[in-house]
Amino acid sequence: MRCWIMMITVLLALFAGQAHAQRCLPGMRGIQVTASMVDGFYNHSTRNETGYAFGAALSTYTKGGNKWMFGGEYLQRYNPYKETRIPLTQFTAEAGYYYTFLSDARKIFFLSMGGSALAGYETNNWGEKVLFDGSQLMSKDAFVYGGALTLELETYLSDRTVLLINARERCLWSGDTGHFHTQFGIGLKFIIN
Repeated sequence: MRCWIMMITVLLALFAGQAHAQRCLPGMRGIQVTASMVDGFYNHSTRNETGYAFGAALSTYTKGGNKWMFGGEYLQRYNPYKETRIPLTQFTAEAGYYYTFLSDARKIFFLSMGGSALAGYETNNWGEKVLFDGSQLMSKDAFVYGGALTLELETYLSDRTVLLINARERCLWSGDTGHFHTQFGIGLKFIIN
């Protein structure tokens, strides 16, 4: 956690005072990459019950700083079993709309709430049904579908670089390993036009 805070502080110090262009105009597009912690903060003591996710997306702004977002995400989470852990992996595609409900007068900070539709594939233990001790894993790989609610803060570091901080709740059906997953993440968006 300290590493994330230090990285944000350094990025803000590097790009402070450089953003003066018009922002979030209709038709502007950005490519973003994100990394997040899943179901808690991943560390040595919680590594058997938490996980991580990586995503990439294309966002297109509409009126009022609102945006459409299309992307994909890789999520890896673990479930404890005896002295080891069993990986749960999800590959999902996403399409959603984010409504900006708060921004400052200089258009540096934007706070948005978004809803997304998700669809993808979930695999448990990478398809291996027999565990190391001979036990049989009963959960099955499956196609999953559902949605996500996201609260996202965007702050411009420069005219074309945006820092993203988000919290989201995913809910997916058809899988055998739980419906809800909470994520806390950070990312960068690069404005391409």
